[in-house]
Amino acid sequence: MNTEKKWLDVITPNQKLINFNFKETWKYRDLLLLFVKRDVITVYKQTVLGPLWYLIQPLFTSVIFTLIFNNVAGIETGTIPPFLFNLAGITTWNYFRECLTATSDTFKKNENIFGKVYFPRIIMPLSVIISNLLKFGIQLLVFLVFYIYYFFIGNIVQPSTAILFFPLLVLCMGMLGLGLGMIISSMVTKYRDLTFLVSFGVQLLMYMSAVMYPISLIKEKLVEYAWAVEYNPMAHIIEAARYMLLGEGEISVFGLLYTAIVTLVILMMGIVIFNKTEKTFIDTI
Repeated sequence: MNTEKKWLDVITPNQKLINFNFKETWKYRDLLLLFVKRDVITVYKQTVLGPLWYLIQPLFTSVIFTLIFNNVAGIETGTIPPFLFNLAGITTWNYFRECLTATSDTFKKNENIFGKVYFPRIIMPLSVIISNLLKFGIQLLVFLVFYIYYFFIGNIVQPSTAILFFPLLVLCMGMLGLGLGMIISSMVTKYRDLTFLVSFGVQLLMYMSAVMYPISLIKEKLVEYAWAVEYNPMAHIIEAARYMLLGEGEISVFGLLYTAIVTLVILMMGIVIFNKTEKTFIDTI
């Protein structure tokens, strides 16, 4: 008589460098959706304005950028209203920023959960990417409202036909934020100072990502420093997003190809480092 038990699941140490187990992640999809719901609802649960903060932040930032960079510094935006130009860049940048900053604290923020129950750890950063996608959708609707407003008051605004590829651009941003976030999160388990460096570094990165100016302006005014922007994949993403949404500027095919390659490399590195760290992080955090 065979009394050997057949286990439904067997948890073993992960020996693979790159292990993105889609089957196991799909099995825990209900948990993924639960974390997404938690991220969306609980962030502003005890605030007065609640989800309105999703709208206030990009609007106020766009107003300030318009006053400082366009009215004071005199940065030209062509036929596009400066406020709409800035709102397109900020809305795009906000999705990447939120993905990066939230995933960069994955291990430290969820150490209590990770230490008590097993589930694919990758679910945590994935939930951040998806929940921020919902916030990004809300901010895009706000952008659309102002887009329609400027259209009806006589401004020449027209999206490019390349807007059909906008979802691919958003996917690229999410993967880039996910990859960088997992790398930083793995390092934070040993070096807590990185938590403060990320907040500071993201602010600096924004000014190097063509959020409030076109890349062509940097090439014209600061030739010796233009390389710092041109080698920044987010700069090409934001420039392409503005072209798709507003029909202003240009898309660099080489820039987007470079961005796609860098994104894939960083994502693979993030998965490798994340997989390695999840085995021992509970002993070092």
